[in-house]
Amino acid sequence: MINRAVILAGGLGTRLRPITYEIPKALIPVHGRPLTEHLIDLLKKHQVKNVTLAVGHMRDKIKAYFQNGEKLGVSLNYIEETESVGTGGPLLLGKHLLNETFICSNGDELKNIDIQKMLALHKKNNALVTIALVRVEDPSQYGVARFEGERILEFVEKPKREEAPSNLINSGFYIMEPGVINYITPGFCMLEKSVFPKLAAEGKLFGFVSDGQWFDTGTME
Repeated sequence: MINRAVILAGGLGTRLRPITYEIPKALIPVHGRPLTEHLIDLLKKHQVKNVTLAVGHMRDKIKAYFQNGEKLGVSLNYIEETESVGTGGPLLLGKHLLNETFICSNGDELKNIDIQKMLALHKKNNALVTIALVRVEDPSQYGVARFEGERILEFVEKPKREEAPSNLINSGFYIMEPGVINYITPGFCMLEKSVFPKLAAEGKLFGFVSDGQWFDTGTME
């Protein structure tokens, strides 16, 4: 079992302006409930009850809604970003909480991932990080995974459709070991650009192909 998840909910939501001038992306309603609440539902389904929200932009509104998580049936705390620190920076800020295997997820996608199957693959491979991958028809707008077995060799950024090494992309959902924090530099740090390439080169980055639904909710479409 995994006991803790970190949800990255500090972004500006620039692609969803002007909506995100008034409301943080984490609180945009989808089917009548905030976007990030759907992700908390997924975690609860797999018995992950300790949730940390990394918040920055309009963090007071996010905290006012989610509070301590009691109304959602989870225990919820916060990593507060006073400046943008990317997707890796919040893990360094919250490292005192991350002393065992944990989940890290973007807070702005709708996804249905079999966490137990993903954890089994992660442990089997003795991975430092396992990334949930999803299939897309046109991979040319994403970072596309190149594989050797279940090991990820690299992500090819926005390749031409006919040159893509696969149609599998990063879903923004990860199982991580605490040792990943040693790869994160202080200040602004992007997991995708600064950390994952190093792990791939060391043979410590693996992929779990998820067949569940996945929606990139970063644009109006």
